[in-house]
Amino acid sequence: MPSRSPLTPDRAANAAPRPDPATAVLVCLDFGGEGFEPGIEEITLLAMSAGARRTRVVRGRRQRPDARFYAGSGKVEEIRRAVDESDAGFVIFNHALSPAQQRNLEKEIGQRVLDRTDLILEIFAQRAQTREGKLQVELAQLEHASSRLVRGWTHLERQRGGLGKTGGPGEKQIELDRRMIGARVRVLKDKLASLGQRRGVQRRARTRREVFSVALGGYTTAGKSTLFNALTHPRGGAYVADQLFATLDTTARKLWIEGAGEVVIADTVGFIRDLPHGLVAAFRATLEETVRADLLLHVIDSASPVRKREAEDVNRVLAEIGADAVPQVAAWNKIDASGLEAGVERDEYGKICRVFVSARTGAGIVGLRLAIAEGAQPRKRSGQTQEPLSLPELSTQCR
Repeated sequence: MPSRSPLTPDRAANAAPRPDPATAVLVCLDFGGEGFEPGIEEITLLAMSAGARRTRVVRGRRQRPDARFYAGSGKVEEIRRAVDESDAGFVIFNHALSPAQQRNLEKEIGQRVLDRTDLILEIFAQRAQTREGKLQVELAQLEHASSRLVRGWTHLERQRGGLGKTGGPGEKQIELDRRMIGARVRVLKDKLASLGQRRGVQRRARTRREVFSVALGGYTTAGKSTLFNALTHPRGGAYVADQLFATLDTTARKLWIEGAGEVVIADTVGFIRDLPHGLVAAFRATLEETVRADLLLHVIDSASPVRKREAEDVNRVLAEIGADAVPQVAAWNKIDASGLEAGVERDEYGKICRVFVSARTGAGIVGLRLAIAEGAQPRKRSGQTQEPLSLPELSTQCR
């Protein structure tokens, strides 16, 4: 079933002047929760990452979403005017819309409307490079589309069936499309399962060799890939760019850590607020590198004003995929921007629980290596002790 890219405007919506596909109107509604302003900045970065070069933000405040339009009728009129004035090719809501709300908005505004899930799926589709990554994105797109087949396509209600027709007697076109999507979803899941088995063989081989494994996880803006490259320099190789979801595919490298020996460190896909459940499910095989790791370095942007909420969002997804039991060390990155000092903090049991580091300058990298070395000690064979690394420690304890 051919798919239509969300960032490709409908021909029927084109009018004089022709809508600009690189311009988007962003809709952000404040329901009284925290992080509204950082949320505007984040959806702007998401739109830019998807290919938008110009954006216009429409703000609003409501107590609860409107059942028909999500926004109120007056706000919808304001959005329509913003689209006309900027010749925008798209309207992007920084919220999750129901199929009915999305359809009603498109009819009222006369332009393509995306919600937050549509936008993230589009970015993932653009970023996927490996075969497995592309299969995972296609699976998420199809599962998302299966719930939205009724969006205004009147031909989907036509009956099919009879002699020489595809489908059973009286089968509606929408039912046929759902059946076709279901068949493709099963094929994709089988292919991903096969790839997952292959990765499982590699993981078991590492376990037999008693190789300690470390996974980098964190919010997509925390600087995971930059920190990965700083740790594995000069062999890093993880793609780094100033954009959200710059990398989707897992990158793993072997690394020698004093006090731990050979370890395998993996840079995984970043997390984000309200990450679509379908994406989490589709990327479960890739995220297994996090679930099966011996140690998780949770990379946190120490300069972010909403770092606590971002860390909670990451931990929520980790719990969803079953990685909440993996031993975790918080790596507070970007201390060069936040003004914090390099060092480590220990919990009440004397274990390192937080490291302050700058991937850009290299400050604190030795502390990160120390945290990995200490985490690997329970896995060390008897008689393989080495002199531990030393590092100035902060006086405060982890909270």
